[in-house]
Amino acid sequence: MSAPSELLVLDRVSLHFGGLAAITDLSLSVREGEILAVIGPNGAGKTSMLNLVTRVFDPSGGRILFRGRDISRLPRAAIASLGIARTFQNIELFEAASVLDNLLLGRHRFGAGAWWQQLLRTPGLVAIEEAHRARVEEVIEFLDLSPWRRASVATLPYGVRKVVELGRALCAEPALLFLDEPASGLNPEETRDLGFWIEDIRSELGITVVMIEHDMGLVGAVADRVICMAQGRVLAQGSAAEVQADPEVVAAYLGT
Repeated sequence: MSAPSELLVLDRVSLHFGGLAAITDLSLSVREGEILAVIGPNGAGKTSMLNLVTRVFDPSGGRILFRGRDISRLPRAAIASLGIARTFQNIELFEAASVLDNLLLGRHRFGAGAWWQQLLRTPGLVAIEEAHRARVEEVIEFLDLSPWRRASVATLPYGVRKVVELGRALCAEPALLFLDEPASGLNPEETRDLGFWIEDIRSELGITVVMIEHDMGLVGAVADRVICMAQGRVLAQGSAAEVQADPEVVAAYLGT
């Protein structure tokens, strides 16, 4: 059996804010079909790395390759069209809109027909809208969001909002999904459900998952591979047990 191909490669990437180096010569890869967890103490550069890939920031140096293509200078709006989606540490949803409408926003990258189709509301446009709606309904079913389909996001418990944001990312049908601290604020039962969904996202939907996470119980349960970052660089990588036992990782977390 051939080894999994590299879906994403960061090649000696740096990020500087004035005289402050958030990331320095960071090199790592994400293998197609894996669940990769990125851990590390606060300030390690984990979210900065994610923001570089999703083009929130421009790298100060190095290259970011997605399926062999250098995306380091692509416009931010082009990233979703390549098949990269993300969630956020702080939930970013339209609170006045319904769950259904928030999920439909995830279909934006696929377009909604030409302007003249929208003006005339042609049968072709109706077919496009129905296809988008059908895909959203599949995600609602996948994440057990049916009871809240028509509910305003503002009325939902925090844990359900986190699932809605995950659902919106899935509606974009990404090849690579970044989850930024997905278990933050969740209770143990919600975290357990999240772990099942992450595994199903990979096995049933065929999506490669990279999660930035502090909950080592979740990391140990679902991650195929773990990378620990500290001070903007890779400190260790391997299985969850191997990384947790690494003396440099222990020192980084204890501040020694």
